[in-house]
Amino acid sequence: MLRNVDADTACKMMFELPVALSAETVGLGGALGRVLSSDVRARIPYPPFDRSPYDGLAFRGEDTIAATLEEPAVLKITEEIPAGVQPRYEITPGHAAKILTGAPIPKGANSTIKYEKTVFTDTEVRISEPVPPDTDIVRAGTAEMPGMTVASEGTLITAPVMSAIANQGFASLDVYRRPVITIISTGTELCEAGEPLRPAAIYNSNVHTLSAYIADMGASPVNGGSVPDDPHAIAEQIGRALESSDMVVTTGGASVGDYDWAVKSAEITGADVLFWKVSMRPGGAIVLAVKDGKVIIGLSGNPAAAVIGLYRIASPYIKKLCGRASCFFPEVSVKLLNPFPKDSPKLRVLRGKLEIVDTQAYFTESGSQRSEDVSSLIGSDLLGEIPKGSPPLPAGAIIKAYRLW
Repeated sequence: MLRNVDADTACKMMFELPVALSAETVGLGGALGRVLSSDVRARIPYPPFDRSPYDGLAFRGEDTIAATLEEPAVLKITEEIPAGVQPRYEITPGHAAKILTGAPIPKGANSTIKYEKTVFTDTEVRISEPVPPDTDIVRAGTAEMPGMTVASEGTLITAPVMSAIANQGFASLDVYRRPVITIISTGTELCEAGEPLRPAAIYNSNVHTLSAYIADMGASPVNGGSVPDDPHAIAEQIGRALESSDMVVTTGGASVGDYDWAVKSAEITGADVLFWKVSMRPGGAIVLAVKDGKVIIGLSGNPAAAVIGLYRIASPYIKKLCGRASCFFPEVSVKLLNPFPKDSPKLRVLRGKLEIVDTQAYFTESGSQRSEDVSSLIGSDLLGEIPKGSPPLPAGAIIKAYRLW
């Protein structure tokens, strides 16, 4: 068992653990937030036909080459073409068709023009400027052509991805099964939501906090309940959770106090403990163990510290467990908007926000950085890092940060 590993090593060790993925088929309406288990390729061109980008008229651009305000091109109107209706007539020299947004371009037409740029009646239109051929026509297949990859295996199905897939008419998709992650809270002091708060007790907020973050990563969180500070009781709860879960997360008991039982309980289950404690603050009270190919990770009992441990160390592995191809938060370099006044004997992970000042990217702390204070996570879109061994840093110092959204 390693102790006091650095954050990058801890994250790498966890990420490189093998995962077992399985796929299932879901309806298109239930695919948002899932991860594709195979490439989705276009079956038809999109758009499937040449169409008008707006309400106007379709015609031959050659008929307007000599058009001026004094001598406009006068074209006879053959028909009106709404969206969803196939044109009846070919456009021949001297003719045009009224056309609505999204309607198919009639054969023979090679340009369109907006209504407001013309003068027209029910039978003819006057165009007072040259409109070259191939003006303002949305050509078939400009977005997608048959055979092209619309979305790759490992892609998280977001709203834009859903739109591109829906354009192809797929009714169902092959996706990876959501991994089940059970969250077990440890501590005799815990009280469940809805119960009267006992003296010296606190509410078990971690299970709900971590469930929300884990669900956002694409997994299915399960409330594994809370367990008093008894290593055998904790181990028994972990063992039951492993039977029905792909991964177990515990909170509390991962530090070095007399009632910190995360390492002991993992050992009682027969798990192989890989490391204990990560050299970072907050969130460094972490235990990583593996039992029968399944990961057990113990996080801090302090809510904000637990979230930072989950984000900084565990999130790439959880995303890998979901089948996602992109698992790591993007790194950016930012300047400190304000001075950071403390020495950093360990890596410091700060909750903060991206601010743009005069085109320069800055990091500003989003509130209290205390381990128990989750309010500073609200609105945070960056995790900033002050390197181990850094002295107090002035405003303008460049640090590494991770984009969370």
